[in-house]
Amino acid sequence: MKVGIIGAGQLGRMLVMAGYPLGLRFEMFDPNPRACGAQVAPLTTAAFDDWQALAALADRVDLVTFEFENVPVATMEFLAALVDVFPRPPVLKTAQDRLREKECFRKLDIPTPDYLVVDRREDLTAAVASLGLPAVLKTRCLGYDGKGQVILRRPGDLDAAWTALGTAPLILEALIPFEREVSLVAARGGDGGMAFYPLAENTHRDGILRLSLACVADPMQLKAEEYTRRVLEHFAYVGVLAFEFFQVGDRLVANEIAPRVHNSGHWSIEGAETCQFANHLRAILGWPLGAPDLWGQSAMINFIGELPPLAPLLKYPYLHYHAYGKSPAPGRKVGHATLRLPSSANLPAALADLFFQKDLGLEDLQLTVGEKKGIQPG
Repeated sequence: MKVGIIGAGQLGRMLVMAGYPLGLRFEMFDPNPRACGAQVAPLTTAAFDDWQALAALADRVDLVTFEFENVPVATMEFLAALVDVFPRPPVLKTAQDRLREKECFRKLDIPTPDYLVVDRREDLTAAVASLGLPAVLKTRCLGYDGKGQVILRRPGDLDAAWTALGTAPLILEALIPFEREVSLVAARGGDGGMAFYPLAENTHRDGILRLSLACVADPMQLKAEEYTRRVLEHFAYVGVLAFEFFQVGDRLVANEIAPRVHNSGHWSIEGAETCQFANHLRAILGWPLGAPDLWGQSAMINFIGELPPLAPLLKYPYLHYHAYGKSPAPGRKVGHATLRLPSSANLPAALADLFFQKDLGLEDLQLTVGEKKGIQPG
């Protein structure tokens, strides 16, 4: 069985590495000849609108999936006419547009922030007058990792925000005073069977995920599963999907969905009975889903910009190091580590100890497990 993957970044790379033990073969497709996925599978280098190259790929594989949600919808619709494509293009079309996405959530009775469409400069003034400040101005399409959005805190911020983003269709959202950012990773097979991973509590810096803690028996788990189930069933979804939420008291407010494997689920490679990547492949191939159960406790730390020194990290017996084979660059996700501990261990204390090691360059995360959790380094 041969799987085609559109996109050849680290998520595609990890899909391939999870699929090899299952006896699968892969081919990747990406405009970037230096994409890190090329280190683990054959890569076709071509534009996403190179219909001849896409048709040739469809002839060589049994089915196709994608590893990031900014693949053009037209690309996946073209492929879907030639070969099975999962997840199907309609969910991609919805996830790529923040307005369509929020309209979908409201149709499914899933709470969202208040929002208004902004197409002109005068729309922005009117939207701020209606929603109030603070608020977040976002591009409707192509935003990720904090890109394509500006927080408005005072009326004087509007002109600069419009200058930065006003060439694209926009949406203004009320800023949610959340207590936690959480995400749920779930898998759904073609037979309708589902697997829900433990909720993850996420910490971002500059819009980029830095730390995910897999939550044991989280009180928001069942509510997150219900909202995610509605989306999965609405799209007759096949594959892995991540749903990001803001927690406000005992409520969950929808942020966005990612119709793919997700950064906040990387802990599952070592921390779950079946990782998100293997379950995505199982789902799209029509195989039984694996158990998503958490082993003990688990946390995932992203490495942004450059990798920390390897040797100091390897002294931690429960730490698992992943380098993506990418060149260093500001804001780039170049690797991660998973810290998996027994249920009896003190995970916040272990993280605090790790983050206070100055040679690792992770000191900016010490507040997460230090002040926030009340833990001091040992």
